[in-house]
Amino acid sequence: MPINLHKKAGMIARLNHPKYARWATQIRNANGCRNPIHLRGRITHHDATGAITHRYTTTHEPDGVLRVPCKTRRASRCPSCAETYRQDTYHLIRAGLIGGKGIPETVSTHPTLFITLTAPSFGPVHTHHQRGTPCRPRRNAPTCPHGRTLSCTIRHQPNDHRLGQPLCPDCYDYKGTVLFNATAPLLWKHFVNAIRRRLGNDMRLSYAKVAEYQRRGVIHFHAILRLDGPRGPADSPPPGATAEALAQAVQEAAKTTTATTPTHPDQAAGTLRWGRQLDIRPITPTDQRMASYLAKYATKAAECVGALDQRISPLTDLSTLPISDHARRLIATCLELGLTHWVHMLGFGGHFSTRSRHYGPTLGTLRAARQDHVKQEGYAVAHWQYAGRGHSESDAVLAAALTQGGPR
Repeated sequence: MPINLHKKAGMIARLNHPKYARWATQIRNANGCRNPIHLRGRITHHDATGAITHRYTTTHEPDGVLRVPCKTRRASRCPSCAETYRQDTYHLIRAGLIGGKGIPETVSTHPTLFITLTAPSFGPVHTHHQRGTPCRPRRNAPTCPHGRTLSCTIRHQPNDHRLGQPLCPDCYDYKGTVLFNATAPLLWKHFVNAIRRRLGNDMRLSYAKVAEYQRRGVIHFHAILRLDGPRGPADSPPPGATAEALAQAVQEAAKTTTATTPTHPDQAAGTLRWGRQLDIRPITPTDQRMASYLAKYATKAAECVGALDQRISPLTDLSTLPISDHARRLIATCLELGLTHWVHMLGFGGHFSTRSRHYGPTLGTLRAARQDHVKQEGYAVAHWQYAGRGHSESDAVLAAALTQGGPR
């Protein structure tokens, strides 16, 4: 793509600036962050006796600011910072499988399952099949009340924009989809409690889970479940604690767990439950692919459905948004049901990556260890002010070139 004259002039000015080398160092230290935070201020370092060892101020920095990573988890906003979040999530999940980072290695002998919980059907949608079979072939296919034939004989490719789109948008249950997304965290809580009741007091259930949007715009959960003894990961589970016993508890809980949907003046409270598709598979500590599989979803959100990765005002003209018609209807339904704070998430207001208290280390623990690694002896007194964020168009081109377009 050609660079316009204004952008080119900005790039030349930055390259010829006396402080270009320092600016380039800031960009590299931010690890190629696409939307860095600008800070203005000063910091004073002291040794253990209180004597000042070093003073720093942003006064002499390029543009008078220090650029630091934005630390977002969304890969669509900043691939570099999202990669750091993904790696932290990976090590968190991995420690719960094989030990380390404060978790005993004996957890590798505990019964462990990988499960996937899906949402119920809210209407037929276009689907891709791994075997290359047609989408939804139906002999003598019925016609819906809106005159559309509920059949599709196309062999969709994985990148087909029609995947996840309803065969009949007017028949599709958009309210059900949005309400399921809004209720999914509560449904998960009831599900975990149901498993724990079935296991009894002799076994403790630990888990790490991530949320993923299906193409149709509804949430489902992937999770690693681990059985510990009553005192946690350091305690060996009793003889009756097996992967088979845990799988049986999961199956029973998935069938019986329900949650009540949020009420709305025009929408009576309803009851939601998990879909019929339930995947349960035992995993071994040596199979750490599951940690990578879960970690990659921690950096994604509703943009993979065709929605936006930013908040949407209730006053926004939805017809002007560059999104799919299906996503537009889901967003409109969120606004209709009063879920205005989570419109961009299609109603889902939960965390994309969660863990139980005793599963493994926290993200805060991992970040604190990283900070301790670079911390010098003594202490520091800092005074910072927010001074903006991001790059100019010309700086963005140079920053991408310096870091090869992404994280180092």
